[in-house]
Amino acid sequence: MAAKKPAGKTARKSAKRTAAADESSGGFTAEERAAMRERARELKAAARGGGASEESTVLAKIAAMAAPDRALGERLHAIVMTAAPDLAPRLWYGMPAYAKDGKVVCYFQDAAKFKSRYATFGFSDRAALDDGRMWPTCFALKELTAAEEARIGELVKRATGA
Repeated sequence: MAAKKPAGKTARKSAKRTAAADESSGGFTAEERAAMRERARELKAAARGGGASEESTVLAKIAAMAAPDRALGERLHAIVMTAAPDLAPRLWYGMPAYAKDGKVVCYFQDAAKFKSRYATFGFSDRAALDDGRMWPTCFALKELTAAEEARIGELVKRATGA
């Protein structure tokens, strides 16, 4: 019969291996962990019910973005609020988002959020954008022209059933 190892040494070794495995084999990145912490703070703030209005929080988040993303975020906020004034601005994983009946319909992810080369405007599964068997739900943004602004406005209206 083989001798048993003390439980403490095995547990410590396993914990070290698990941490190393998370870092090297597809665990969450630092940016993803930060987004999850932001979401936890958002949920706690919502549960407390106090503080600034959701829209002012979203506008403050957009104002804190780097210049190119800030301009996109400000313009997208105006487009969404014009296209679907019934959507409620809120933060979602630290990103500006717009909800209907408490569920996020669309969101803006600045390029810096996950160190991407472009910003993203996306729709959740709550968006009524179904078109056959396959349709886009996320769009890369580098800048907005009148054509993109009109298209986004149309998509937001369609997503909300307006």
